[in-house]
Amino acid sequence: MSINKEIKKVTTNTLQKMKSDGEKISMLTAYDFSFAKLFDSAGIDVLLVGDSASNVMAGHETTLPITLDQMIYHAQSVIRAVDRCLVVVDLPFGYYQSNSEIALASAIRVMKESGAHALKLEGGTEIIESVKKIVAAGIPVMGHLGLTPQSIYKFGTYNVRAKDKTEAGKLKEDSKLLEEAGCFAIVLEKIPAQLAKEVSEHLQIPTIGIGAGKYCDGQVLVMHDMLGINTEFKPRFLRQYLNLADEITGAVKHYIKDVKEKDFPNDVESY
Repeated sequence: MSINKEIKKVTTNTLQKMKSDGEKISMLTAYDFSFAKLFDSAGIDVLLVGDSASNVMAGHETTLPITLDQMIYHAQSVIRAVDRCLVVVDLPFGYYQSNSEIALASAIRVMKESGAHALKLEGGTEIIESVKKIVAAGIPVMGHLGLTPQSIYKFGTYNVRAKDKTEAGKLKEDSKLLEEAGCFAIVLEKIPAQLAKEVSEHLQIPTIGIGAGKYCDGQVLVMHDMLGINTEFKPRFLRQYLNLADEITGAVKHYIKDVKEKDFPNDVESY
């Protein structure tokens, strides 16, 4: 389906209309000005300033170490670049799980200091009071169920979630709770495609899948994975559209060679 050319600025209402119209939602992560500008110009619907910055930008093993200040910095960089797309920012681990007052204070800081359009929180019933309080303050919230990377030490693995009946049932209940609490969309990560289909059809709000099959209302990938910058992460759900790791390495080697051989800069490139 072609991009709706009439859309000037993507909002939460736009995403709701896209679900109603059967138009799939495209979403990518972004962490800096330059890439965000390229993605926005290309027509992406949503950019997620993910706490995956902890992994792909800072080199941590998990998403847990990244701080609120660091997330605000990345969000500020992305917001400066965009004209059209909706920008959603992850609230990082430790800034909303303990109580709803801390969650609201964290959310307000991100919105005021970055200019972000919405926030994303991981979890269901465990964080529902935080979701309600943030939404009540007028801040749009995107939920996140299934594999929730901030809980990786509880899971102990990045394997597919909700394969058994009990966990699948809880996920369905949590998705409805999040919708009732006012979430405008929910990310479903690494769950069986049939379960994602049931949840997507059950909810009025859009679902965004990552490793959750084709029946979600939209899809999201981490930019470093999709562009082939990160070469070590190749799960089944990833479609790699470029191999930038090889392209960039080749370009840098070419540059080094030209410098060493005194070919760069030449007379044309000099003043």
